[in-house]
Amino acid sequence: MPVDTHTARRVRPKSRMLRGVLLRGLSLLLPPILTIVILLWVVNTVESYVLLPVKLSAREVLVWAMADIREAPPGTISNQTTMQFEGQAYTRLSSGEYVPSMVVDWLRRNLPGEPLPATGEAVYREYVEARHLQPQIVIPVFLCVFVLLLYLLGKFLAKEIGGLFDWGILHLPIVRKVYTAVKQVTDFVFGENLGDNFPAYYRRVVAIEYPRPGLWSIGLVMGEAVNDVSTVVKEPCVTVMLPTSPALFTVKPVMIAQSKTHNINMTIDQALQFVISCGVVLPNHQLSLNTANTNDPSKRTQ
Repeated sequence: MPVDTHTARRVRPKSRMLRGVLLRGLSLLLPPILTIVILLWVVNTVESYVLLPVKLSAREVLVWAMADIREAPPGTISNQTTMQFEGQAYTRLSSGEYVPSMVVDWLRRNLPGEPLPATGEAVYREYVEARHLQPQIVIPVFLCVFVLLLYLLGKFLAKEIGGLFDWGILHLPIVRKVYTAVKQVTDFVFGENLGDNFPAYYRRVVAIEYPRPGLWSIGLVMGEAVNDVSTVVKEPCVTVMLPTSPALFTVKPVMIAQSKTHNINMTIDQALQFVISCGVVLPNHQLSLNTANTNDPSKRTQ
């Protein structure tokens, strides 16, 4: 059966145009979606592993400080629903304990339909959490205390507490190996005064031919390589950390001859932005002249 070539030619441009429109829409939506997903992951992680334990600890401290739980004096009627202690009204719980009626009334008024806990401690836990540990109170207070703690640690106590904490961790058989590796990476990325652990020579961004000659990868020089590798290569070698996108914590350490590393005029922050953006974000001084002219409307050729 003969094919109408004219119709086929018209269909192909339309399909290509549709695909181009869809790709443009996807490129517009993906950055905010991925940003939201990453932020939500960070928020959920902080909430699960930091905020929730702090909240539970604060709740237990407040319960311990506020709890006023009484037992019925001997000889009183066991099913008496209310009782006076020191001139204050108390309500009997199903466990036989008495708690202040004002606490019970507040729970019934603000949490209608919720069954009253059986024990006095459970009543106070629910009362403290519902009244004093609401999210609009806990989160701002937590952020303020956390920022203040970071400031105090960084300003006055970093060396003293850091040294003591390191001493304790490094005496744990299994934990110390993981902690040492993680600390070296965080000190490399975030540290300012790294002392002898990371000389200024190692705080640099390099390009190496990886995974094969002709393909270049951006990396961070972490330190010297294993001595046996330098012996085999017969020249000094360094260890280069190759971060991956989008998860920067997934890295690949590569040992390479020092002569085969090429210094890149970029800061560590700029290198990490370059990697996490899959090469889209480049500092201005690393843009070629043609690219810079294209991005600057005033320099475009008419």
